[in-house]
Amino acid sequence: MAGMLSRLRNRARIASRRRRPARGRGGLAFDDWTMKVAAHRFTDRELGVQSMSHRSWCGENAGRPSNERLEFLGDAILQWVVTDMIYAEFPERDEGSLTDIRKSLVNAEMLAEIAREIDLGSQLLLGAGEDDAGGRSKTSILADALEAFIGALYLDGGPQKAQPFVQTLIRSRLSGSFERLEDFDARSHLIRVCVREWSRPPLVEISSEGAAHEPTFTAVVVINGEEMGRAEGRSKKIAAQAASVGALAVLAARGVDTSRA
Repeated sequence: MAGMLSRLRNRARIASRRRRPARGRGGLAFDDWTMKVAAHRFTDRELGVQSMSHRSWCGENAGRPSNERLEFLGDAILQWVVTDMIYAEFPERDEGSLTDIRKSLVNAEMLAEIAREIDLGSQLLLGAGEDDAGGRSKTSILADALEAFIGALYLDGGPQKAQPFVQTLIRSRLSGSFERLEDFDARSHLIRVCVREWSRPPLVEISSEGAAHEPTFTAVVVINGEEMGRAEGRSKKIAAQAASVGALAVLAARGVDTSRA
């Protein structure tokens, strides 16, 4: 009987640990992390934890809501704040140019880059399989969680917390937004299409030949082990952009919906 009770207590402790959101993996405790990156400690801590809750974790913890609704809200807040910033920053730009600038700042690739800078991956709550598969570094998961965190920050702290947080993340990138426009559309769109269809971005291999002062770059886009785009250019960016255009055309010809990402 004593042995049975001991085993039951051990199982209860294990189940309790599974239900309890863990401390950030290899990083700060969640409350300390939010104070560091957003100068905010959540009044509704469960709301903050929800923003880090990937659906794979929720599948292993019945009854816990995922971050998908918060992601929806955070995306709208992010778009608003960035639109306000670029409208004020570039008064001479027309609507089309402002839209392109916003796209270069608000996209999965850029948001994942920001998420890595603030070590958001250490705070994610992932299912065991997704965690083992490298989910903490996946572009789509990081980008979605950053948007969800912005949504949670807005609900818990109001616009006076969410707006300066987004402004801090984006401000340093405004000056480089024009340089990114050259290769944003096709390359980033291809990444989003591939992540949507196969849960991983394409592989882009770039090589160069010719004189050191005047090299020619060749970019090859590989998707699921198959070459789907190849192009040359006077810079890595130009070559990658052109190869991505070719890859999108191949995917479209094969019936993949490339009109949306």
